[in-house]
Amino acid sequence: MGKQNCDQPDRREFLKTCGCMAAGTATALAFPGIISARDSKPTIRVVGTHVTLQDALRQKAEQDLGINIEFYPGGSAEVLLKASTDPSSFDLYEQWSNSINILWQANTIQPISINKLTYWDEINNLTKKGRISPNARIGLGDAPYKLLYAQSDGSLGSDQSGEISFLPYVHNTDSFGYNSAVIAKGVPYETESWGWLLDERYNGKVALVNAPTIGLFDAALATKARGLMDFKDMGNMTREELDELFKIMVDFKKRGHFRGVWSSVPHSVELMRSGQVTIQSMFSPAVSALNGMGIPCIYAAPKEGYRAWHGVMCLSRKSRGERQEAAYAFMNWWLSGWPGAFIARQGYYISNPERARKHMSRAEWDYWYDGKPASEALRGTDGKISVQPGEVRTGGSYTKRFENIAVWNTVMDTYEYSLLKWNEFVLT
Repeated sequence: MGKQNCDQPDRREFLKTCGCMAAGTATALAFPGIISARDSKPTIRVVGTHVTLQDALRQKAEQDLGINIEFYPGGSAEVLLKASTDPSSFDLYEQWSNSINILWQANTIQPISINKLTYWDEINNLTKKGRISPNARIGLGDAPYKLLYAQSDGSLGSDQSGEISFLPYVHNTDSFGYNSAVIAKGVPYETESWGWLLDERYNGKVALVNAPTIGLFDAALATKARGLMDFKDMGNMTREELDELFKIMVDFKKRGHFRGVWSSVPHSVELMRSGQVTIQSMFSPAVSALNGMGIPCIYAAPKEGYRAWHGVMCLSRKSRGERQEAAYAFMNWWLSGWPGAFIARQGYYISNPERARKHMSRAEWDYWYDGKPASEALRGTDGKISVQPGEVRTGGSYTKRFENIAVWNTVMDTYEYSLLKWNEFVLT
């Protein structure tokens, strides 16, 4: 990418520096005091979901970086549609790796230059090579390393290059949550099963996430676990397999099995808080929030393996000049330590965890990353106690969880057809 002209070189140069240095302190990263009052701070627009677009993160980043940041959170399908059709509506896009192929093919994002990423060398092998450890399952579908590097022919692949399609940052293994005051607590990796989502005992009290590239796999894992059907490759289902899968799902829906679908974390929290559901697809922040409310929500460690996701931060094709440099500064800030520690308190991992560790207490690190019993009460991102002393994170350590991936959130070859079938299911 060629060098951009800028009418205010001093400020532009600061942002370049800011995007390539450690975001250690507000003093080091504050907007230069020498800028005259008539100069406004650059503003970047970030489109994404509620799981990362939290006001506490925005405020801290603005304080550290000396820029204005506007967050535009929404539902998964909503923000993906926005980003894939209007690159002028955002500078950065935060969602999951299953959105990369759509955005790349729509030409709404541009490659990210590795030499502008301060902490690239610290990012672990989960993203770069596909395995957190030599014994780990890579998982079916779009493992993020397969989509990471921009290739010379314009495609995406695993062959290393100087440019990437997304910044690797937050990630997690997803499953389902259940209210243990209603459903007896299971044994991680032994009795907890995706099949519980289709258990007749929970008829009318089940919800799924309303995202075709996510909820689709929850449904597939559940039907397979119940022995209702199998797949040649769950990460790339055929049209015939989709027909069979949704015939089963529609039948369950017509019998009143599903309370509904949810499109945001707050919606999923309300469904369980109000007692409308006892088991559902869930994201970690919702589980943390419910426990903070005193509702005993267990995040299952299914014996079949997790559905995993990897957060992606993508740079708009329209991002140029000063705003682009501000966007790089924000990307680097995310890997600077404090944000990784913050996001750990809602159960998320960061791609360079050792830097985040410096901003976590020993008790927090032991619980969230090492899978050890909590030595004291731990607070979530909302400041409420979400972990009681003695509790152990379901699924165990960071390494153990990512050694047990069944499938990644994925955009399949039959993506358009899967959208059709999913919409039919939702509207039935």
